[in-house]
Amino acid sequence: MIGPLLRVAASAAAARSLRTAAHDAAARALLALGAAAAIAVAAVCLSCSAYILLARNLDAAGAWAILGGFWGLAGLVYFIAARRRRG
Repeated sequence: MIGPLLRVAASAAAARSLRTAAHDAAARALLALGAAAAIAVAAVCLSCSAYILLARNLDAAGAWAILGGFWGLAGLVYFIAARRRRG
């Protein structure tokens, strides 16, 4: 008599913890997506403002070359850091 009641209670608790885990995973995924979007917008704004400032003193090709070099170095630093973290 008590066995089936314990099974029902255990399955309800397991379902609750599964729902909580799924909610936490979805929240983390949305936060990561929001952070990625914020970084992308920040990179675009930084690039535009840097281009405007550089284009005042240099020609357009020089300004784009400096921006490309900056983002290339930033990507290289990121990949080196990611590689070290993975092992």
